[in-house]
Amino acid sequence: MAINYPLTIPNHTGVASYELRAVNAVSRSMSPFTFSSTVYEYAGKRWELDVSLPPMKRADAEIWVAWLISLKGQRGTFYAGDFQAVTPLGSGRDADTVLIDGAVSSGTAIAIDSAPVNQNNYLKAGDYMQTGTGTARQLFKVLENVSTDGTGSASVEVWPNIRTSIANNAAVTLQNTKGIFRLASNETTFSVGSLAQYGLSFGAMEAI
Repeated sequence: MAINYPLTIPNHTGVASYELRAVNAVSRSMSPFTFSSTVYEYAGKRWELDVSLPPMKRADAEIWVAWLISLKGQRGTFYAGDFQAVTPLGSGRDADTVLIDGAVSSGTAIAIDSAPVNQNNYLKAGDYMQTGTGTARQLFKVLENVSTDGTGSASVEVWPNIRTSIANNAAVTLQNTKGIFRLASNETTFSVGSLAQYGLSFGAMEAI
């Protein structure tokens, strides 16, 4: 059977630890004489992810090894996000069927509607949103607390910038949110200890 990307990350063992990074393309030039600085912000922004898996026996490890190798280095892509942030800190849930309020293709503000009305802190700073499906999927971090108005609408300030067009009335995912990632290296390695415990880790970056 052909392998179709993006893949779903295995979940049979969980992860031991992970580091999720928000990376910005910013340059700063500084005068060597006055130390005054000029800062340039570019469009580049992406998520980066480092994952360490728990020690495991071969039966469990080979599922991960096969999955990693099936990505063919940086060729394939997979869905991933913040493993602990499954539900928002705010009251927002997917059962609310939140929608995009007006098509948007750039910027850092996403207008939503169809949410419960007059909800204080419907989303809280640090929550996640996901828009799109398949290769058009994008993972956003909510930067400020969001409350809905009397019509169930709100504007959400997010990171990173919107990269792909999001249609009016497109669905917004608030739970178990994921973006699209690819491996940071073309090599897949694993180690085996004296007690036949496998050690596995991998790095990834958002697929843009």
